[in-house]
Amino acid sequence: MEKKPFDQLGLSPDILKAVEKMGFEEASPIQTAVIPVALTGKDVIGMSSTGSGKTAAFAIPAIERADPKTRAVQVLILCPTRELAVQVAEETGKLASFKRGIAGVPIYGGQSYERQFRALHQGVQIVIGTPGRVMDHMERGTLKLDALKIVILDEADRMLDMGFREDIEKILTSVPETRQMLFFSATMPRAIQDLIGRYAKDPAWIKIESVAQNRPQVEQTYFEVDRRSKIEALTRLIDVNDFRYGIIFCSTKIMVDELDEHLHARGYATDRLHGDISQSQRDRVMAKFRERKFEFLVATDVAARGLDVDDLEVVFNFDLPNDAEDYTHRIGRTGRAGRKGLAFTFVSGQEIYKLQSMVRWARLDIRRGRIPSLDEVEEARTSVFFDKIRATLDDKKFKPHDRMIDRLLDQGYVSTDICSALIHLLQGGAPGNPTAATPAAAAPVTDAAPAPASPARAEAKSAPAWVKSRAVPKPAADDASPSAEPVDGEGEPEVRPRTGRDPGKATLFFNVGRKELVTPADLVGKIAGVTRLPAGVVGAIDIHQRHSLVDVDAHEADFILKKIAGIRIKGVTIAPARATDGAPR
Repeated sequence: MEKKPFDQLGLSPDILKAVEKMGFEEASPIQTAVIPVALTGKDVIGMSSTGSGKTAAFAIPAIERADPKTRAVQVLILCPTRELAVQVAEETGKLASFKRGIAGVPIYGGQSYERQFRALHQGVQIVIGTPGRVMDHMERGTLKLDALKIVILDEADRMLDMGFREDIEKILTSVPETRQMLFFSATMPRAIQDLIGRYAKDPAWIKIESVAQNRPQVEQTYFEVDRRSKIEALTRLIDVNDFRYGIIFCSTKIMVDELDEHLHARGYATDRLHGDISQSQRDRVMAKFRERKFEFLVATDVAARGLDVDDLEVVFNFDLPNDAEDYTHRIGRTGRAGRKGLAFTFVSGQEIYKLQSMVRWARLDIRRGRIPSLDEVEEARTSVFFDKIRATLDDKKFKPHDRMIDRLLDQGYVSTDICSALIHLLQGGAPGNPTAATPAAAAPVTDAAPAPASPARAEAKSAPAWVKSRAVPKPAADDASPSAEPVDGEGEPEVRPRTGRDPGKATLFFNVGRKELVTPADLVGKIAGVTRLPAGVVGAIDIHQRHSLVDVDAHEADFILKKIAGIRIKGVTIAPARATDGAPR
């Protein structure tokens, strides 16, 4: 369907001013079709995919038809999730910014009742909420719908899938019969048709094909990867493309937590979002993500709908979603507003058949990709680093260090060697170790072989390298003799302990060791990832056959014990304790 400028849709000057301030140049197809019809008061059934602009399609008519002189609820917008309710409330507020007297409030579970009570008592024209909390306020008598003019169901199919049908029907039977109904849904199952038949009156049906909305903007690629190698594949793709802003979707909350910890330990700036996180924490995470204070959001499908984030470079499907609709909603987070985006999907084993079914059902335009090798990743990093150096030289915005360079030249060092040494240090190399910044030989993709750190993340990734230098040394040949060292109760030569020596440190006991193939990097990565403490809180590490001893800053020991308890390392649930509390030494 064709698009039209907003000034051709019969809107008031106040709305046109708000639209211009938000940067919209013309209405999307769903907005062009729905707004003129909805302004007449006619019931509307809108079918379109996520990211098509349907929020403005129903919010603009709702704002236009609301009476600012009447301090009563005139518009009710029902959403399936609190994330979507918050997004709709934010966009509605922006659209109503020049409409004096029009106010709205989101009401959803997880938010303070007192705040919602105050807003409703002061009088608002627009309420955006989830069915459960709306029903709650109706039963308490704090939400009165006597003056209601419009009821809007956003993503109606999703609400029914989530079990809200009974609440929705109770709400619809409690509102005035003269109200206008607007249904918006990506699909039209039988249950939705039943609701429309019972509560809509001669509605106008408007359908926007989802394929036309998603295909041009999102370049989709899938990779066949062994489940154990997904993390390595993910980091290689991030590094070879130099991605800095994206969402990584997982199928479970546990996977979100584990992946967030792994990526954090590898030096990537990440945070997580799933159903067990409190609403206040969700709000903080999303605020930080919109401000680009971290690079990647690791999330479950609870975040797939309603995330109001622009300019995402990429969406990763770390786990394959349940169906094609969820897949469409996930990749709809990128490539929005006419921009191009990328969507990468990992499949393993029999999941390839599930993906093929999605491709047939939703007519997905997705191609197979190849995971880059370590050499390709290193070449990409080198190119990025080269471009940054060249840009810095071209801009000439750097502090001269002629005096230091002259001193080195006077001591007989040649200019090329000086530059090579500086680049070596910038890429994470250590003095006296010429191979520190050199990539390992190309290896099969496996999460047991982390890719080398990129220059931009070298400082953040220094923890594992530092721990390796502090790892327990192998005993010399003469030390390995029975007369040189006692044998501990686990049948292994007892190496002279490195833990428990440094002042200001407390030694913690972990019930994993060499038997589980645990490395110092695993321990420090898990501690840093779970607690968000800097790697410097971890000191010396002793790894034994069935347990490990880790020195940590004494004042952080109790906090680390609390946070790490119950976390899994190498498939073992950790039961940490202070080594002085009866744990073996």
